[in-house]
Amino acid sequence: MEIEVLKSKIHNVSVTNCDLNYIGSITIDENLLNASNIIIGEKVQVVNINNGERLETYVIKGGKNSGEVTLNGPAARKVQKGDKIIIISYARMSVSDAEKFNPTLIFPNENNFLK
Repeated sequence: MEIEVLKSKIHNVSVTNCDLNYIGSITIDENLLNASNIIIGEKVQVVNINNGERLETYVIKGGKNSGEVTLNGPAARKVQKGDKIIIISYARMSVSDAEKFNPTLIFPNENNFLK
């Protein structure tokens, strides 16, 4: 049996932009991706702290050291620029592997940079 567990979390980052006319996804600063162990194209859950909205999308890489966190396409209707969000990814693994697994959790500062 496999279960789905928390793999990575970027906690309490600010949305820097919303682009309704883009085809979809969330753009995330390359440094945040590397630090959180989230890869380009990975499915993530986005939780909006300001309004409780939850959505799933995939990741595209933003500029390194940009602090960028942009919701694109239809997801842009679920957030406002300046909203605080949590970005979460999950992994499937056996129960025995999950019991030993340590997720990657990062807590950027108010400008979306690593502390």
